Amino acid sequence: MAKKILIIEDEKVLLDLLEKRMRAEGYDVAVALDGENGIQKAEEYKPDLILLDIVMPKKDGFEVMEELAADQELKKIPVIIVSNSGQPVEIERVKKLGARDWLVKTEFDPKEVVDKVVAQIGK
Repeated sequence: MAKKILIIEDEKVLLDLLEKRMRAEGYDVAVALDGENGIQKAEEYKPDLILLDIVMPKKDGFEVMEELAADQELKKIPVIIVSNSGQPVEIERVKKLGARDWLVKTEFDPKEVVDKVVAQIGK
């Protein structure tokens, strides 16, 4: 059975790009356009991994991470942050909240995302 990835990202172009690439790699993919919907999807979908943006409407990535960390089941899900900001203080904060890895949107290519996903959960 295909591993499941939840992408929580409010930039539609990037969301579509990531979704297409993950599907092409054989993953089952669900998407959410804001943090609030992302938490609901995580509870329903039970993904093997979450790709998470930081700056989003309704709930930002930090709030999503805090909610995931507070849930016994959801806190086990590996999270890779995909954000516009590469600020060390933000990176430290999400790492403390349990993020496994980090990508800066302006600097990554889709293959790098795939490599990081495979490193966390395999194919």
